[in-house]
Amino acid sequence: AAHGGNYIRIWLSASCWDMERQQAGVFDAERAQRVETLLALASKHGIRVKMTIEHFREIDPTDVRQAWASKPLHHVSRGGTAQDMPDWLANERSRAQFRAKLDWLQMRFGDQPTIFAWELWNEINAVRGGNYLEWSEVMLPELKQRFPRNMSLQSLGSFDSNWAFEPYRRLCQMPDNDVAQVHRYLDLGASLEVCHGPVDVLAADAVRELLSYQPGRPVMLAEGGAVEPQHSGPFKLYAQDTAGIILHDVIFAPFFAGAAGCGQCWHWGEYVDRNNLWHQFGAFAETVRGIDPAAEGFEPLMIPHPRLRVYVLKGRHTSLLWCRDSENTWQTELQQGHPPEILQGVVVPLQDAVPLPIRAVRAYDPWKPCWTDAAVEKDAVCLPPFSRSIVLQVHTQ
Repeated sequence: AAHGGNYIRIWLSASCWDMERQQAGVFDAERAQRVETLLALASKHGIRVKMTIEHFREIDPTDVRQAWASKPLHHVSRGGTAQDMPDWLANERSRAQFRAKLDWLQMRFGDQPTIFAWELWNEINAVRGGNYLEWSEVMLPELKQRFPRNMSLQSLGSFDSNWAFEPYRRLCQMPDNDVAQVHRYLDLGASLEVCHGPVDVLAADAVRELLSYQPGRPVMLAEGGAVEPQHSGPFKLYAQDTAGIILHDVIFAPFFAGAAGCGQCWHWGEYVDRNNLWHQFGAFAETVRGIDPAAEGFEPLMIPHPRLRVYVLKGRHTSLLWCRDSENTWQTELQQGHPPEILQGVVVPLQDAVPLPIRAVRAYDPWKPCWTDAAVEKDAVCLPPFSRSIVLQVHTQ
């Protein structure tokens, strides 16, 4: 909150909050009180919360591959309702028990304005078998029925290979899925080449892919960051990223590609907090301070440039440009150890990118941070000296 943040995500199924922890269908009021305390704290600081209900992938008590993602209390041998994960997703007894859980959550937390949204599952495609999309189509309306004043969401895993295209398209277009969410990471083990390169490129590409599905609803990068190959752990180069260049790109790129807000980073403990990078959220908050994206009707586009990737949000009266040095990446700065170059005298043409005539241009350097006026000549702006990236706020008549 001190850096302008106004939205967080909580896994209700994580050990601290889990209310269904000893027996399937039996809920712990003391754990529910912990969640009430969390919501009160969030409300005090003006923060909205996305409540993720489940994350387990397996119910087999003998499967210990991912203990953090196993919930054997749902297995018949532990008094549960199913023989395995496909059975749990498909059989009516399990579905009725999940509906009862939604009823209980609605009774405890229903219609609270501090709750931004209810999310059925974290990355439900990661479950060990079963028709997770059909289950989602059934349960999203159940969620919407119980929480009509909150948003209803569902999520899939990192968009990193060909498996993701059709499931993401289908999920994005489900009627009761109120926000089209995407997860994507820098992952050198991913089969999609885009996941190996600059973080701003991979994040923006994920948002554009979902927008291409014409979901008819907002799009957000709901998880981002960097991992060791095939999600085998947090990215080892996080330790070198004391400036937060990965976080900066995760935050800024989705918004400037047309998302409904900044991107959300996953490794907040191992990376954001450990490197004290909260100021990156403050830089984004300053970038959009006083801007009403809906009123501006932002149109995302790109300006070709020999040195920069110039992301544009073309608005009715104010346009925003994020200029990212294409020669500064996680590879050059973190892997190769090259410091960011100070760019001077860089000119960005604005014709066809913003409404004309141009009244004034202000430049915001998120790395210092500070605002300055920028010189405009013949519908082009001369950027002040900067490193890595700079934001332009273009006011037109």
